[in-house]
Amino acid sequence: MDRNLFNDICLRQLTFSGVHEGETVVVLTRGGERAEYADAFLWAAQQLGASAYHMRLPSPVSAAGAWAVGDSGLGNIPLAVEALKSVDMVVDCTFLLFSKEQFAIQDAGTRILTAVEPPELLARLMPTKELRERVEIGAELLAKAGTMRITSPAGTDVTYQLGVYPTLSEYGYTDTPGRWDHWPAAFVFTGGADDGVDGKIVLSPGDVLLPFNSYVQTPVEITIEQGFIRDIRGGAGSSGLDADLLRSYIESFDDPRGYGMSHVGWGLDERAHWHGLTQFPGGMGMELRSFYGNVMFSIGPNNELGGPNDTPCHFDIPMRGNSLYLDDELIVDNGELTVAEMRPAARR
Repeated sequence: MDRNLFNDICLRQLTFSGVHEGETVVVLTRGGERAEYADAFLWAAQQLGASAYHMRLPSPVSAAGAWAVGDSGLGNIPLAVEALKSVDMVVDCTFLLFSKEQFAIQDAGTRILTAVEPPELLARLMPTKELRERVEIGAELLAKAGTMRITSPAGTDVTYQLGVYPTLSEYGYTDTPGRWDHWPAAFVFTGGADDGVDGKIVLSPGDVLLPFNSYVQTPVEITIEQGFIRDIRGGAGSSGLDADLLRSYIESFDDPRGYGMSHVGWGLDERAHWHGLTQFPGGMGMELRSFYGNVMFSIGPNNELGGPNDTPCHFDIPMRGNSLYLDDELIVDNGELTVAEMRPAARR
């Protein structure tokens, strides 16, 4: 992307995030990654009158074979954590999510924005106040619910008992002390009780496996009892390849908590493309988490919600064409939001 354009979208982002004169902003990177992000955000912060500096962490010692969820790179650098706790905002270009260091930084009142997706995607999915309002309406509905049920034509029928964990929203910027968000993003989620998720989820071709950054090719049947996956197998008439891959990945962590059910919710951004992985295969899949009407469930850690599971084994799985009920009220109908206030103006 043209440097001036990248500077401009970072300036718009920091304006949404409330950066102003007298604040201090840190851009966090790791190794040689995203140096151009640091340059653009530092320039943008200065335009808004804030003090800004770049904290660059060492590269990982070795390339892990799996996504190192919760490894922030800050675990052995307590002075760096203290520095980040002392500023107003951290622009995270490393992916701190699920790490105890991120929670400590947030608890100190520092707001955090993660920005790791390709610049072209950041530009197309620039946050808006209107989208934030629709996301927050969804969060209000979800926070009041006692149960969530998800169904699909393929045979999904699973129920989550809610109310134990908070409801969180992501809309792509953060202007509240201690709050984390991810640019781009537009979805709401919560978690079921640790022993309160039961039923069956059937993945269909076109559903998304993150962090594989791939689309399901063959049906997968997942049986859940008391909050944990008890069985993963190929669907009827399937070769079972996707089931085998999913099962093998979880088994590779040698951690039974990797079978735990984590967060669940739905996406609201009509600008986000389901086919996004064909355009930006190197990102973190945020477009796929956000596309309008998807129902996404997660496997693995729930410490983001305050839960006890901090396993490094993690999957987010956005699904197409599902229906979602809150306390028996239909909220997502085969991929379409039913509540007018959550729809974009063109769909009301």
